[in-house]
Amino acid sequence: MLPNLTPDVDLADRLFAELRARSFDGVGVTRDAYGPGERMAHALVKEAAEAIGLESKADPVGNLYLTLPGADRGAKQVILGSHLDSVPQGGNFDGAAGVLAGLAAVAGMKRAGFTPARDITVMVTRAEEAGAWFPTSYPGSRGALGMLAPEELAVKRMDNGRALADHMREEGFDPGFVERGGRVLGPDNVAAYLEVHIEQGPVLDAEEVPVGIVTGIPGSRRLRAARVLGEYNHSGGTPRKYRRDAAIALAELAVSLDEAWCRLDAEGRPMVCTFCTLATTAEAGFTKIAGEARFMLDVRSVDLRNCDRLFEVLHNKVAEIEARRGVRFELGAEGGSKPALMDAGVQEGLRRAAGALGIPAKVMASGGGHDAGAFANAGIPAGMLFVRNQNGSHNPHEAMRMEDFEKACAVAQRFAAEYGA
Repeated sequence: MLPNLTPDVDLADRLFAELRARSFDGVGVTRDAYGPGERMAHALVKEAAEAIGLESKADPVGNLYLTLPGADRGAKQVILGSHLDSVPQGGNFDGAAGVLAGLAAVAGMKRAGFTPARDITVMVTRAEEAGAWFPTSYPGSRGALGMLAPEELAVKRMDNGRALADHMREEGFDPGFVERGGRVLGPDNVAAYLEVHIEQGPVLDAEEVPVGIVTGIPGSRRLRAARVLGEYNHSGGTPRKYRRDAAIALAELAVSLDEAWCRLDAEGRPMVCTFCTLATTAEAGFTKIAGEARFMLDVRSVDLRNCDRLFEVLHNKVAEIEARRGVRFELGAEGGSKPALMDAGVQEGLRRAAGALGIPAKVMASGGGHDAGAFANAGIPAGMLFVRNQNGSHNPHEAMRMEDFEKACAVAQRFAAEYGA
């Protein structure tokens, strides 16, 4: 029988305020991956965890572990984790909500004198927002799981051109651990991984439900450096039939993919398709026909076959537009990630915890990628708990009501206390 446990939300509230104050950039918050912003955030949370008596350590790639010891120190641990880095000019809750929910949960256990059956660890991962800084996915969690390929250490941070390995070394960590095939976490020492995160869309708020239990994390197919090559020419002196307009060619492709997405969605093939950028180059200007346009494309689905169907449309449309408009598409290297289903047992544990606490919860898929996907793909039972949020994510206006956050903390706390006990 569990004692009357409550999460220490006051501790989390104070840390949210400090994180924002120390990383506010004049517009939103910026906590750069493997840089000063992330370093500050890790130090702040480590100090708070040690002040309440948690054990702390970092692994060779920089992830931080804050542990409440369990009765059986040899048993597999339960991890409550997320990240503290942000996109540039982002919000204060994406990532941080999961770290501070975990800290609030174990702080509440500590305050109540509760000793869990097994260690409960709050894991603060590195560089979850790598897509905004480095062209790779989840280098922190995948580094801990032995899933980061050595060649990925050479990817360049997009704002300064320096390699991921250099940034790791500068922060005091060891990229050689990855090169040697090292691993810190796996199915042998982790019983379950749970990540609390703000929902990155409007569903929970629209349906007036405080928390969501996530069924799966989408995979993706992505183009980061695609372009259309046409011909610069005079906007007044060039009749339509002589034009090789890169901007119009790209616009046609974007509309065609949006229409195909609509058709596939209606067929029961859920996905999202986003042209993250569509732009002419610096050479473009008034009175010029655009000779070059560039774009980034992000297609995601829990079923990667849906992404494949849309990419079939992409390639067919590219060939058609090239032939008709006299342009040439260069799609560049393709990246992406595998989808990950959340563990059925973890989902059931979250449903039980929410039910016992009388907290309404919606079962739903995630739209974004998260460290939980890396854990699931490593064979570790993984789950996610969404918190209702009002203004989306990856923007300065992220919002989260503390009463909703408290409910998510309570569900996570009960889940962690009960799991495998």
